[in-house]
Amino acid sequence: MKDFASSPISYDIVVIGGGINGVGIANDAVGRGLSVFLCEKDDLASHTSSASSKLIHGGLRYLEHKEFRLVREALAEREVLLNKAPHIIRPMRFIMPHQPHLRPAWLIRTGLFLYDHLGKREKLEGSKLINFNVDSSPLKVEITRGFEYSDCAVDDARLVVLNAMQAREKGAKIVTHTRCTSAQHENGEWLVDVENEQGAYQIKAKVLVNAAGPWVAQFIQQDLRLKSPYGIRLIQGSHIVVPKIYEGDKAFIMQNDDQRIVFAIPYLDEYTLIGTTDREYVGDPNHVEITDQEIDYLINVSNDHFKTQLSRADIRWTYSGVRPLCDDESDNPSAVTRDYTLSLSQEKPEDAPLLSVFGGKLTTYRKLAESVMLQLKAFFPEMQVSWTRAALLPGAEHFISADALAQEVVQKVQGVSAVLAIRWVHAYGTRVWQVLKDKTSTDELGQYFGHDLFAQEVDYLVDQEWAINSADILWRRSKLGLKFTPSEIQILDEYLIWLHQQRAQSAA
Repeated sequence: MKDFASSPISYDIVVIGGGINGVGIANDAVGRGLSVFLCEKDDLASHTSSASSKLIHGGLRYLEHKEFRLVREALAEREVLLNKAPHIIRPMRFIMPHQPHLRPAWLIRTGLFLYDHLGKREKLEGSKLINFNVDSSPLKVEITRGFEYSDCAVDDARLVVLNAMQAREKGAKIVTHTRCTSAQHENGEWLVDVENEQGAYQIKAKVLVNAAGPWVAQFIQQDLRLKSPYGIRLIQGSHIVVPKIYEGDKAFIMQNDDQRIVFAIPYLDEYTLIGTTDREYVGDPNHVEITDQEIDYLINVSNDHFKTQLSRADIRWTYSGVRPLCDDESDNPSAVTRDYTLSLSQEKPEDAPLLSVFGGKLTTYRKLAESVMLQLKAFFPEMQVSWTRAALLPGAEHFISADALAQEVVQKVQGVSAVLAIRWVHAYGTRVWQVLKDKTSTDELGQYFGHDLFAQEVDYLVDQEWAINSADILWRRSKLGLKFTPSEIQILDEYLIWLHQQRAQSAA
C-alpha cells in the first residue's frame, strides 16, 4: 500500500542507478549546488562497476578501433584519478609479450608511442622494449621479448562508495535497496515512485537521470513507458582468480589468436586475476555467471603464455558482469565502442527532461559526469562551475603514502599487524582514524570474525558505507570473501542482523 500522505520532496536531480556513473553524476551535481537524490535497487557497485578488471587505464587496444577521443580522455584521467584517490589507485607496470604472428613489433611500438603522448603524463613512466631472461621470466621460453608500459590498478567498488560518500557529505540523499518503479510528468516536474522494504513513496525531480547501466533501456521502456533513443548491447566480461602464477607486482597483457587481449594482474598479494572475456549476453543482468567456454578460454590464453600451467582445479573465484554498451551495430563484441553516449530528451517543451547514459567505462566516469552537467546547464543556469578534477575523494585528505600511514596505525593500535594496517590504509586512507575512532588495541575492536575483520570495521561499514549484508562487506567494501568459510559468513550475517535490529530500535 502506497503512503503518499505527505507531500513529495522535490529535488533538482534524481539519479537512477548506484554504479560508478550514477554516483559520479550525483557527486558532481551536488557539488555544484544542486539538490540530488540517488536510488539504487541493490547495493552500490553491485553489478557492472564491481565486475571490472579493476584498472584505471587508457585502453591500449581501443587504438586499434580508432577510438582516439576515448583513449585521450582516459589517459588524461589516469593521472587525475591517481591524485584524487591514491589510497585505492596505484600505478602498475604492464608487460606485453611480443607474439610476431599476432601483431608486428612496429605496430605495437606505434600504439605505445601514441599511448605515451595522447594524454598528459606526469607521474607514470613511459613505455619501453624489454628482453626476457629465460631462467627468471615466468613466460614460456619461446617468448623472448616484449614491451612494458604504465596504467593503474583500482579497487573498483570502493571508487563507487567513495564518490557516494563525498556526494552525501555535500548534501545528496543516497539510498540503496530502493527501486524506482515508475515516473511520470506532472506540472513540469517528474513525479517519481520509489519503493523499498519499508514501503513506497514519491519524490519530485526537475531532471531525471537514468544511469541504470544494463537496465538503461529497460527503465525507459518499462518503467517510463517511453521509446529508448538507442539500443543497448550487453557484453559479458568474466574473470577467474587463481593462486598467483608468477612473482612480482607487474601485470601482463596477453595477445590471443582472435585479436583480443587478456590481462593477468597481481591480486591481493596471493592471487592472479585473469580476464576479461567478450561475449554477447542475452539473459537477465541480475544473474550473470561465467560459462564453461569462458573458463576454458581464459585458462588456455594463460597456459599459452606462462610456464605455470593452470587447470580448473586452480580456480579460487570467478566473477562476471555485463558492460552496457551503446549499440553501434558492430559484428564483433570486442569492437563495440566503449565510449559513452548521452541522450537528453523532452516529450514536450514544458516537460521535465530525461537524461539517459548509454555505455561508459570506469576510468572516464568523472568526465562523463562533467558532460552530463554541461548538457543540464540550460535547466540550471545558477549551477556552479565544475569542481571534481582537483577534489580529493574521502580518505585522500592529507594522504602522504600508504606505508607511512600503515606504520602510524601499527604504532598507535596495539596488536595490529602490518598486513592488516596496509589493508585498512588501502581501503580507507586517512579515514582509517574514523574507522578506529579512539581505539588503541585490537582488544577494543569488538567481536572478531576471522581474517582480521573486527566488529569495529563492520560497524563503520554499516554506519558510513551503506553495508547491509555479508556480501556487501566481504566482496565490495573489502575483498575478504576469498578467505571466509560458509560458517564464518553465517556468523557475520547473524551479527549484521542483530546490528540492524539495534539500529532500528535506537531510531524508533
